Amino acid sequence: MQRVVVVNDRHMVADEQLGSQLMGSFVRKLCQEERRPDAVVFYGSGVFLLAENSPVLDALETLSDLGVDLIGCGTCAGYYGIKNKIEIGRISDMRELVSVLMAAESVVTL
Repeated sequence: MQRVVVVNDRHMVADEQLGSQLMGSFVRKLCQEERRPDAVVFYGSGVFLLAENSPVLDALETLSDLGVDLIGCGTCAGYYGIKNKIEIGRISDMRELVSVLMAAESVVTL
């Protein structure tokens, strides 16, 4: 993997309303970029973005269709009780998350 984006929160900033709006804008703009990441890793409350009722499911589906690997932290999804509510991407373990991040030439963390 060359480029990886890390999403460790469902909001980009502490203010929930603004943070949700910014995250939605970021993900939608990412779909339009010519140079997209090879993978997006979701951990912490970021895993909620992969689950039902996520405000960015449509954009994440577009990213997935464009070949971006969407990888959610299984421990985090389990902690929040949403493993069975994941609608896009795939759930993995910390071993793979570490491997993906260490193989990346560049990592962008939100």
